[in-house]
Amino acid sequence: DIDHLNPRVQKELVEWLNWLRTDVGFDGWRFDFAKGYSADVAKIYVDRSEPSFAVAEIWTSLAYGGDGKPNLNQDPHRQELVNWVNKVGGSGPATTFDFTTKGILNVAVEGELWRLRGTDGKAPGMIGWWPAKAVTFVDNHDTGSTQHMWPFPSDRVMQGYAYILTHPGTPCIFYDHFFDWGLKEEIDRLVSIRTRQGIHSESKLQIMEADADLYLAEIDSKVIVKLGPRYDVGHLIPEGFKVVAHGNDYAVW
Repeated sequence: DIDHLNPRVQKELVEWLNWLRTDVGFDGWRFDFAKGYSADVAKIYVDRSEPSFAVAEIWTSLAYGGDGKPNLNQDPHRQELVNWVNKVGGSGPATTFDFTTKGILNVAVEGELWRLRGTDGKAPGMIGWWPAKAVTFVDNHDTGSTQHMWPFPSDRVMQGYAYILTHPGTPCIFYDHFFDWGLKEEIDRLVSIRTRQGIHSESKLQIMEADADLYLAEIDSKVIVKLGPRYDVGHLIPEGFKVVAHGNDYAVW
């Protein structure tokens, strides 16, 4: 229980952050439980320590309907993430974990891939509004791992990575998946495609199809990704594209 409004606390935390950056060599911060203190306070720490990157954990509940599933419209949820970045400084290094995308992906891969196209035709998470400030992820130490508080469907994890590693935003890979689940080669392949094709946080996303059993999207006119069990999609793939990665209910051209 730290009083972040106390000037001495702020001063000593800033000194510690600067020591971590200049003496130890860290150059980025993760703000844990960032909803526990104001964005104005986080701005003080960012401005006075000048990290190259900062990401906030703002984990709030999505809006759910009577069926117990997330509503299609999650604008208030992603607006909260956008508001935090704006208050800390949209032109600076501040970003937030895209919990909106995480929550929607969790459900979408269970036969409801239509959820991956928002009412405005764009991605329904924070990446649909401000991808440069959205850090996407499939699971982390809280949602998955031993805590298992909000896990991604375990048999569909690679669909999640096929999505975040081909889409705008800054994707984050979970240690457990990479080192403990035997997914290193599959994830590596997707990372190499992203790198080779120059896909970045602000890449252009065009959603081609979004049905229950098929999600198809083109990124920067260079990469096409398919999620879902529908097999016959050849007629939707432009001439010249070739499959470069595939796995359980996903493929990348």
